[in-house]
Amino acid sequence: MELRFKDQKAYAYTGGKIFDPKLPAVLFIHGGEQDHSVWALQSRYLAHHGHGVLAVDLPGHGRSGGAALARIADMADWIVAVLDLAGVRTAALVGHSMGSLVALECAARYPQRVNRIALLAFAFPMRVSRELLQATKSDEPAAHAMINLWSHSAYAHYPSNPGPGFWVRGENLRLMQRQKPGVLHADFSACNDYGGGRERAAQIKCPTLFLLAGRDAMTPARGAQDVAGAIPGAKTVTLECGHNLMAEKPDEVLDALVQFLRTEGPRDDHRPATA
Repeated sequence: MELRFKDQKAYAYTGGKIFDPKLPAVLFIHGGEQDHSVWALQSRYLAHHGHGVLAVDLPGHGRSGGAALARIADMADWIVAVLDLAGVRTAALVGHSMGSLVALECAARYPQRVNRIALLAFAFPMRVSRELLQATKSDEPAAHAMINLWSHSAYAHYPSNPGPGFWVRGENLRLMQRQKPGVLHADFSACNDYGGGRERAAQIKCPTLFLLAGRDAMTPARGAQDVAGAIPGAKTVTLECGHNLMAEKPDEVLDALVQFLRTEGPRDDHRPATA
């Protein structure tokens, strides 16, 4: 699905179904140097089981045009613009890593537009080591190698991928290599600079799920504790895998999301925004 925002193309994968804004909407937000394809299983399942799905490519990523945005707050504003363009009044947001910061920021600033959030591989602050941040600017292949190593547990080595014939680490490396030059540094700088996590957590009123990875070397699970404790009623689920939990534990991630989306929360208004 292609939308136009400020004369730039904004792409969202709809899970193999024509998007219907009258259905309960779920918007997926990928992490740094990635795109909508990381949500292949989860987005497609939900689209075929009663949800309107938008798995977006953030600006400058994948099939979306423009330059990568420099701030998490700007990404949150862009998400709401996508909801407007798609005719969605309220949506559940599911974000991974950088995308989890965007989901948190968006839910706090636009509570009337977000009915629940699932934060995967979340940590705050999401600091990036000086060596890695420099590599994202001056040596992207070296940065990709570091990220790929730290994003996966030992269990992610071939042939552990639950999809026969696929290679978790190889897929992730190729995905990063497909992104445009400069996107990696913009993404990791945005994560490193984001300072609003605790303030935004105190403003969250909607149901919240923290879906964390027990073997995460990029955003260790302990980094979510303070923010999770600041959100009333927040639920935490920990999977024994690495940072790239959608690839290492795709079925378990899907199960957790399906259960979370079924839990009772504030009345969701699914009417199109233009109604």
